[in-house]
Amino acid sequence: MIDILNAMVVLSNYVLIPAIAYGSQLALGALGVTLIYGILRFSNFAHGDTMAFGAMVTILFTWLFQSWGITLGFLPTALLGIPFGIIATAALLLATDKLVYQFYRRQKADPVILVIVSMGVMFVMNGLVRFIIGPNDQRFSDGERFIISAREFKTLTGLKEGLAFKTTQGITIVTAIILVLVLFWFLNRTRTGKSMRAFSDNEDLALLSGINPDKVVMVTWIIVAGLAATAGALYGLDKSFKPFIFLQLLLPIFASAIVGGLGNPIGAIAGGFVIAFSEVLITYPLKKVLKYLMPEQLEPSGLVQLLSTDYKFAVSFTILIIVLLFRPTGLFKGKSV
Repeated sequence: MIDILNAMVVLSNYVLIPAIAYGSQLALGALGVTLIYGILRFSNFAHGDTMAFGAMVTILFTWLFQSWGITLGFLPTALLGIPFGIIATAALLLATDKLVYQFYRRQKADPVILVIVSMGVMFVMNGLVRFIIGPNDQRFSDGERFIISAREFKTLTGLKEGLAFKTTQGITIVTAIILVLVLFWFLNRTRTGKSMRAFSDNEDLALLSGINPDKVVMVTWIIVAGLAATAGALYGLDKSFKPFIFLQLLLPIFASAIVGGLGNPIGAIAGGFVIAFSEVLITYPLKKVLKYLMPEQLEPSGLVQLLSTDYKFAVSFTILIIVLLFRPTGLFKGKSV
């Protein structure tokens, strides 16, 4: 029984908790992608760099607060910077829509044109972020590192293995739950949220009903800014911030949205966790877990790792291809790609 508990602790330490935190970050990112696709009707390839911009502003305000001696004690000071990151990201997205996307939307341009335009916006945003904060890793986490450390867990339980639960992981999970609940309440209970859903379902009928399309577009960008800036800052806190990593993160985010069902918010959340658990579990060496579960003579000599961590993004790409081939509407029957 003790061996089973030790195996569960190891699995929680390196697979379950990291995958839940990573899945929460992907879910927030995928929600932004799916809202843009469902309401504005195009795939926004600039979403990863939108997350990078929001995280960058959060970092700059975090450093400012730290220089003033303002902190949150055991919590990261970045929590004070996230609202400013959201405001700056919303301003950037609204300005980008006004200067770029609005023209093509009024011209009734094909979605593929908007996709190409978003790729141009992506490169501009990426260059802007690297110009302001630089291309190198930026660490901005402070406060207590762990909610519970491995040493404390061993002392409390007497087990051989210790469970380490990082503060940033706990904040990520709690923040994601709160944002998702608020978003679904907004979409289902408020007049503006219902207008957005109606606009997504049938644009022509929504316009005939008197719904203001400009207001729907504006609110959509503001919500996307909140999700993107928060997801980017949480990812940077949990791991580290580097502008190029968010360009790479675009693949698992899109895979999450498509696997769950593009245009379906519930699907985006489910897809985020499917991708996260797949990436973490397939690239984790299971030797230490199996050591507790198997007889000593049958213990594996190798790492029992299906794929190296270098191929983490290949997992999400493979899942994406399989879903596009066999179920293009995703798990929750979103819009086909």
